[in-house]
Amino acid sequence: MDDERILESERHQIEQIRQLEFEELQVEEVDDLHDSSDDDRDVTGADSSSEFTFNTCLASLHTYLGEVEDTHHRLAFLDGGAILTIPLFYLEGVVLFPEATLPLRVIQPNFVAAVERALTQVDAPYTIGVVRVCGDPNNRRMRFATTGTTAEIRQYRRLEDGSLNVVTRGQQRFHLRRRWIDVEGVPCGEVQIIQEDLPVRTPRDACGKFGPMNNLQNHSLSRTLPSNTSSHGYGNEDNDSEANSEESFESELSPTERRIHQSAIFSLYGNDMMDESTSSDDDKFVSDLDTQSRRPPANDSDSIANWKQSENVALQIGESSTLGRQTHKGDGSNLSCRSFELSKFRRVPRAHWPYWVYSMYDSYSLAQRAAEKWKQIVGTPNMDGFVKKPDLLSFHIASKIPVSESTRQELLEIDGISYRLRREIELLECFDLVRCKSCKTAIARRSDMLVMSSDGPLGAYVNPHGCVHEIMTLYKVNGLALDGGAHTQYSWFPGYAWTISICHTCESHMGWLFTTTNKKLKPKSFWGIRSSQVVDGIREDKTSSNI
Repeated sequence: MDDERILESERHQIEQIRQLEFEELQVEEVDDLHDSSDDDRDVTGADSSSEFTFNTCLASLHTYLGEVEDTHHRLAFLDGGAILTIPLFYLEGVVLFPEATLPLRVIQPNFVAAVERALTQVDAPYTIGVVRVCGDPNNRRMRFATTGTTAEIRQYRRLEDGSLNVVTRGQQRFHLRRRWIDVEGVPCGEVQIIQEDLPVRTPRDACGKFGPMNNLQNHSLSRTLPSNTSSHGYGNEDNDSEANSEESFESELSPTERRIHQSAIFSLYGNDMMDESTSSDDDKFVSDLDTQSRRPPANDSDSIANWKQSENVALQIGESSTLGRQTHKGDGSNLSCRSFELSKFRRVPRAHWPYWVYSMYDSYSLAQRAAEKWKQIVGTPNMDGFVKKPDLLSFHIASKIPVSESTRQELLEIDGISYRLRREIELLECFDLVRCKSCKTAIARRSDMLVMSSDGPLGAYVNPHGCVHEIMTLYKVNGLALDGGAHTQYSWFPGYAWTISICHTCESHMGWLFTTTNKKLKPKSFWGIRSSQVVDGIREDKTSSNI
């Protein structure tokens, strides 16, 4: 009866696995349909019948700053953990990431002095530190973030009134250890450069000394098959290192643990061989050799008891694999179907965690998922060049993802490439609404996004008064009103005039409406919404069905 219950349980599990695989195939087909529709749509968000004619490279050049001189200086990266003193810029509503561009209009004398010092300092020339600040609603004081980014001065220009126009580029994250104002009024800070981790295939702590089964198979069979027997192409160039890892692992096991481990490995690989060859001689060969290698001496009662326990483990594993094989043979599956099932079994890990757990923290797998999700939601620019550089991709998405300022600061503070990418994928999947930070009114949907810069749907721009704004561009919005007339001076988008826009409900300054001054430019209009004035909205929220 016990055997019948075990068999019935195994049949039920196999049916569940088949059902899940069928559902995964259906999901992949649906995703393909979505991807094709997203590729066909106009990524600018404009009407598909209209042609997009604006040169998006102009916005990323910040031509409104006028002529700026190149410093012709490229800073070498500082070692992780290095401590240095640099001038600081405190910016409200801005989160700077490595590799992101930050324009500055420096008017205040103390910050002008900060730039001048950065141009001449010895330890880190042409370098400033950028830290986000925000108001504390409880005591009306400013709160300073403890994680910021160094910025290299790439271009600058001194104006006649003593102000500076500066274009910087983010370099490395740092922890702010302490800050002060020196005798000359220059904001300074002692910062420690954060040591960034390297992209990894699998989490080291979870894997330990275990290797994937498909890499180990060639090594395991080499101990059971004659030297002239082919491994059927299971091995690869990493087999030697995997074999050494396996031998080292087994050497640290107790005799009982080693027998149980080997019985499980031999049982799985023996079943794989039987699936591919279906030879009774091979069955007998593997079974006999497996039994001989594990049978204890007859006079050792403790070893015999342990051996019987390992035999039960091997029997359960073997019955599971055999049942799956018999089921496929019964329904007339061909060799390719059995090979497909075998590939599934070979992906089963020998560690305590299943294969999908490893992929959850594989930097390169996550980078591929993030790039595909970005293409599906944002459309442009293309992220394929970043897939092989997960660290740069994680910072690029974080600097351009159209979410609130506080969420982007959260991304800056995350240590670990895999964890940052996982959080970004989560944000891209759930991001659906743009809401007013003050009154929570939903003003736009994800589908309303418009890419007006080659940098992406979100970028930093500075106005004539020195205020830096990070804005997300949208094709259309809901619930905003215009305040005043249109102006062309200092326009961030050449060929467009700007008009201040406010929330119709709470009258907060949300951003600007940009309208074309050139009949040949398309789109005719779009909106720039301040990221500091929005709060994240998720797809599950149903209160905004009026959009």
